[in-house]
Amino acid sequence: MNSLATIFENAHLAKKELATITDATINRVLNAIADEAVAQTSIILAENSKDLSRMDPLDPKYDRLKLTAERIEGIAKDLRNVALLPSPLGHVLSDMIRPNELNIKRITVPFGIIGVIYEARPNVSFDVFSLCLKSGNVCLLKGGSDAQDSNVAIVDVIKKVLLKFEINPDIVTLLPPDREATTELLNAVGKVDLIIPRGSQSLIEYVRDNARVPVIETGAGICHTYFDEFADLKKGADIVNNAKTRRVSVCNALDCLIIHASRIHDLSMLCAPLIDSNVVIYADEQAYNSLKGFYPDRLLKMATEQEFGTEFLDYKMAIKTVGTFAEALDHIAKYGSKHSEAIVSENKLRIATFQQQVDAACVYANASTAFTDGSQFGLGAEIGISTQKLHARGPMALQEMTTYKWVITGNGQIRQ
Repeated sequence: MNSLATIFENAHLAKKELATITDATINRVLNAIADEAVAQTSIILAENSKDLSRMDPLDPKYDRLKLTAERIEGIAKDLRNVALLPSPLGHVLSDMIRPNELNIKRITVPFGIIGVIYEARPNVSFDVFSLCLKSGNVCLLKGGSDAQDSNVAIVDVIKKVLLKFEINPDIVTLLPPDREATTELLNAVGKVDLIIPRGSQSLIEYVRDNARVPVIETGAGICHTYFDEFADLKKGADIVNNAKTRRVSVCNALDCLIIHASRIHDLSMLCAPLIDSNVVIYADEQAYNSLKGFYPDRLLKMATEQEFGTEFLDYKMAIKTVGTFAEALDHIAKYGSKHSEAIVSENKLRIATFQQQVDAACVYANASTAFTDGSQFGLGAEIGISTQKLHARGPMALQEMTTYKWVITGNGQIRQ
């Protein structure tokens, strides 16, 4: 492995070369990588099994770490989807002629070199590379030690294809998994243009608090679904079950069900589908009393303050009973992470108010929060879900991988 100084220098050289590659070539490369990923499935899974052998299967991160043939097929599909998308570069965001006849344009351009720090999610290696390549950015991948063998195999697949196309393989580099590499990356002022952390709240906070390079946060997902007094029970039961159990280790999974007190008699039916997945419920007193005798005792517990505001990443969920719509909004404002929030209601005014007043990147009405995903939003793939408000918010895909510059054309104008 080269020193970090050499890696940063090579990345800058690769950035210049990447700027000369046409979008048509980039699309061919992405499709070729998709084909190669599928062709190398057995090798990737063998390396992934080494990582899995070092992790407790009961660890919530185990599912994120695990690759399967089906998941690799899904990754390949996402790569091909990115290839189908139009280039995000060179878009004219504004074009004006000033009174002095200066032509001033604002045009989308790459950031340059992007460092992405992530934990036990090897699929991120493919996602990040595809979006960076399509948007003209060099990427430095800083995966966690939990997924090191998987990430090495994935980056080897990518570099193999790049070499076939005679493209500088330094447009993507997997950094060492140690803390020293993280420290150097966070302090690479003038060498790295942007850092994006993707993972646990502790990782995100560490990067935010220690980076000297600009950071875009992809925040933790503490997601709520509010079952309103005007809600449809069938819709609610399906939505809650899907949001909670479809895949518990992802950031858009449901963590807290909020129910209007006037519908507490429906709570047992609302939660009934969760029994099949052995979801542990931490219920407040009113919800606990309503579920007692209808929900298995082994899965029903009294909630404490700690359960509200927890991202479980597991088959666990809190329930909060509220007497008014305003209380539901207050609870979300206090405990949410500004990621994804949902309301189940048939009242149009209530829905409009919820979507207008809830401060989150994605606000749903009568749909599962599981849809917070770049691919589901038609964006091809994503780097992560941004919960901040500067530059990017929600799924960060191609458009969010660009910045802009001003291009000014004159005919001899001078300023008086």
